[in-house]
Amino acid sequence: MSTDETPARLGAAVAELHRLLRRSTVRRANRPALPEAQVELLLVVRAHPDISVKETARRLGTAPNTVSTLVGDLAGAGLLHRERDPGDRRLVLLRLTDAAWQRMADYERHRAELLADALAALDPAARRALAEALPHLPRLAALITPGD
Repeated sequence: MSTDETPARLGAAVAELHRLLRRSTVRRANRPALPEAQVELLLVVRAHPDISVKETARRLGTAPNTVSTLVGDLAGAGLLHRERDPGDRRLVLLRLTDAAWQRMADYERHRAELLADALAALDPAARRALAEALPHLPRLAALITPGD
């Protein structure tokens, strides 16, 4: 594969893997899929408990009113807890509920099982090649991700 093809092929492969994993994991978990925007918000809140709506919007690169709508939907679904900052009552702080923690853990367990099964079906050389590429993926992501 020439290097000019590598970015397009890598992007297509990662997108297809993500799509298939998401669809198969949701089916295996036997619950409706959350919209991608809600999942992204939950991941930010999981990584930064007690984050404000404004900071969440900044990290997601979206408008605060968009995040407020997502927060309302997730709070209504019992997946997000919001409370006023005692030091600055204008700020709303976000935390995952126990239900969200459980849902995310279930999803990640099902996803890991799907990947383990698929990896086991590959030949040893392919498994080794993927394992050798793994340490480079976080660095690749960091080069793409705008700084926080």
